[in-house]
This record gives sequence, structure tokens and C-alpha cells, in this order.
Amino acid sequence: MTSLVAVERRKSRETRARRTQELFGRVHGTDDSEERRRLLDQIIVLNMTMADAVVSRYTGRGVAREDLRQVAYAALTRAAQRFDPTQGSEFVAFAVPTMRGEVRKYFRDHAWMVRPTRRIQELQPLMNRAQDELWHELGRSPRPSEIAHRIGEPREVVVEALGTEGCYAPSSLDRPVNADGSGPPLGELLSATDDARDLAEARVVLLPVIRRLSERDRRILALRFVHGLTQREIAADIGVTQMQVSRLLNRIYRDLRLGIGGLDDKV
Repeated sequence: MTSLVAVERRKSRETRARRTQELFGRVHGTDDSEERRRLLDQIIVLNMTMADAVVSRYTGRGVAREDLRQVAYAALTRAAQRFDPTQGSEFVAFAVPTMRGEVRKYFRDHAWMVRPTRRIQELQPLMNRAQDELWHELGRSPRPSEIAHRIGEPREVVVEALGTEGCYAPSSLDRPVNADGSGPPLGELLSATDDARDLAEARVVLLPVIRRLSERDRRILALRFVHGLTQREIAADIGVTQMQVSRLLNRIYRDLRLGIGGLDDKV
């Protein structure tokens, strides 16, 4: 049954692609502005299901589905007006990245409920553009490493930025855990304290600040908190006195506190 449905969907896509190509051929073969507008309207209506498919990937994130559909339909209209079939590519390969980029832009500009750092927000348009370009070039969704190479950013930063797509609307604690509405509320399954979650939050806050420390400062922190060395052992490892290690640690702690405060100011 599933295979039959997949076959029917593929046939429907192929029929839509052929009809779209035919209509674009007529668009570029007429000088009548009214006829051209009428044909473009047919193309837009014919491909609205494609826009709905793009929107379906972004529903349930705190933005009304109808709002996202309007954004996607507007992008579909612009794509139809700009598409040049003589370039040899199919309309879907041009329209889908255009619609997806506009939907993401709408989220970036209007839908943040939990805002990431300014740096991550600034990367969003660069990443969206790179994803669309790579989608055209590769014919598939690009990997984080490929996006990172294109925009000249570390892969870890790109992965972090990609993860912010879930920051638009947190799930309600009153929401049932099962999709059919059954089961206990999500809040009842959360423990009062969660050491793993606290550690994860600490890593998220500290990681960008630690990256800005010097190589020696990062080594001192690793020796102290990863390897569990005493101040005397650290002193022997880096070639300073124990008193100097104490002062270095106090200075590093101060730098971390200032760095965390600086991140808060940018959020």
C-alpha cells in the first residue's frame, strides 16, 4: 500500500513538472502581457502544493501555518516571475530553495521566542544563502561541513547555528506526550533536578567564552578540571610556581565571568 502511494505521488510530481514546463514555454513564447500574467497564475496555482510541502517542515514551531503559507506563496510567485526555463534547470530546483529561504528568513526576523546570541543570528542569512547555493550545485541538502566551508566558519559553529531552529517556540509542559493527545503531560515526566541538563547548559554558556582564552589558559583549565591535577602538579607541568598557578586560575575565573556577562549583553 505504501509503495502504491509513493508511486502515485511520483507520478503526480512528474505530471506537475511536465505541465509547469509546458506553461513556462508558452510564457516565454508570448509578448502579450495579459496572456503572460494568466499563464504565470496557472503555474503558481499548479505548484502551490509544492509550497505547502515546504511549509510542512516548519509547522509546529510557534508560527501559524497560514502565516507561513502566505510567505511561501509570495516566494513562489516571485520565483515564477524570475524563472528562466532556457537555463536548463527545472522549476522545482529553483523554487524550493527560494521558498525555503523566505520561510527561514521569516522565522529569523519575526519568530524567535528564545533568542540565540547575536553572532548565531548574524550567521543565519549567510547559512541560508549557502544552503540554497549548495542545494542548486549538489542536488541535495548540504552537509554542515560543506556549509562551513562555503561561508568560512568552523563546522562546530555551523552545527550550533543549525540547532537554533528549535528556539522559536518551546513545547508546553501541559502538552500530552503522545501525538494522539493521550498520556501524561510533558511536565510530569521532568525531574525537579537534572544534573545532565545543568551540565549541558553550562557547556553551552562556557564553550564560546573558553574558545577566546589563550592556549595556555585552556590547558590550565583542562589540567585542573578534566585531569584533576592539583595546583602543585599544574605548576610542575607548565613550569611556574604554585603561587603563580593560583593567581592564573583566579585571573582565568575572572575572565570567564566577564565573558559570560558579555554574552548576556549580546542576547
